[in-house]
Amino acid sequence: MTDTTAPQGLLLDAMGTLIGLRQSVGSSYAAVAEQHGITVEASAIDAVFPQLFRAAPPLAFPGLEGDGLLEAEQAWWTDLIGACLQSCGHQEPLPPQLGNDLFAYFAGPEPWRVYDDVAEHLQRWRDRGLRLAVVSNFDQRLLPLLESLGLAPWFEAVVVSSQVGAAKPDPLPFQRALEALQLPADAVWHIGDSAEDEAGARAAGIRCLVIRRPKPAGTP
Repeated sequence: MTDTTAPQGLLLDAMGTLIGLRQSVGSSYAAVAEQHGITVEASAIDAVFPQLFRAAPPLAFPGLEGDGLLEAEQAWWTDLIGACLQSCGHQEPLPPQLGNDLFAYFAGPEPWRVYDDVAEHLQRWRDRGLRLAVVSNFDQRLLPLLESLGLAPWFEAVVVSSQVGAAKPDPLPFQRALEALQLPADAVWHIGDSAEDEAGARAAGIRCLVIRRPKPAGTP
């Protein structure tokens, strides 16, 4: 592609780019924990979650699929939830269902919002003939979540780290999206909100545009 100002396709991050949380991470965690007899301050969770999230191993499970992949995803989030509560002073083992309940809660549309400008931009890009895909450090809940939020029809592919076995800044998720769109790296731009987006896109030979959106407390 000789004209670098006119991409043929766009790869978009999900959380913090297309969608965001309606309330803080701590508010949701604390509410569900209360249902299981655990009292914890939302602000305490918000204070520790970003650091623990960044310190966790990549949300990526090479070679797993089906039930094995789902179990690995749930275990990853349950371990993170347990680490958050432990850091907030809860030293007892987690109730067995707590992790599953939070996993299911964030799989649905209730805690999420689509940013106000997203539909307008997606329509404009589609009208211009751009090919669109999502590349996200998330798990297989993302595709049904995008469907429930009305965003799935815009995208030809949704690539999540857990399924491809690598997370940004690894270039593999970007390469999988390029394969799905059947476009070369120099014909595509990526739009994201993190250093991982920028570094991963660069490693895949893709130009990256970084945006910054307001986020609730506790959001990494």
